[in-house]
Amino acid sequence: MKSLALSAFPRTAKRRKGARQVRSTGRIPANIYGKTAAAQNLEVDSTEFGLLVGKAHSEIILVDLEIKGDARPTRLALVQDVQHHPLEGHVLHLDLHEVQPDEKVTVRVPVETVGDCAGVKAGGTLEHVLLKLRVRALPKDLPEQIMIDVSGLEVGKNIHLGQIQAPAGVELLGNKDVTVVACAAPVTAEPEAAPAGAEGTKQPEMIKEKKTDEAPAKAADKKK
Repeated sequence: MKSLALSAFPRTAKRRKGARQVRSTGRIPANIYGKTAAAQNLEVDSTEFGLLVGKAHSEIILVDLEIKGDARPTRLALVQDVQHHPLEGHVLHLDLHEVQPDEKVTVRVPVETVGDCAGVKAGGTLEHVLLKLRVRALPKDLPEQIMIDVSGLEVGKNIHLGQIQAPAGVELLGNKDVTVVACAAPVTAEPEAAPAGAEGTKQPEMIKEKKTDEAPAKAADKKK
């Protein structure tokens, strides 16, 4: 995966009030953490980060982070988490995970399918059972997405994790028997029930009890 340049500034304002102050200046509160250095509070320009996201091809973003005033010229980091405003959608906070070029990292990568599915042509439905897969690789080898060829997938069949060919230098993690993509059989519509009184349906018979003994009984009473 190619790394993208991103600049940041040390952040002194902390807690919720400090975060609001940072956002009022057009910047995003951020944190960077890793194994080799202490966690640090940062600020990232919101416009610059928006342009960076536009250049990225997936949710996995590797950055060459330049922190103003830092002794190191750049620090390699993964955008670990992006918090958005629930209503307005703008970015509220960033978490950056510093990584080493020679250190393998584990991330979740989106799954994409390619090819015309044979089962879909036959009337089936292509189902993405897993939307992301866990992978482990060096930062430079991290894939932006895992591509799965479904052209030979027929109705009622599925593709397991163990059947997927991982890119060079990438290890797919998880149960090899778990289903990632499947082609479900077409759903047939059930026949509608005929409305009551329609032709061909029998109506319940009304059975009336005959009162055969009632009249003789009354006549016998009159003779007494």
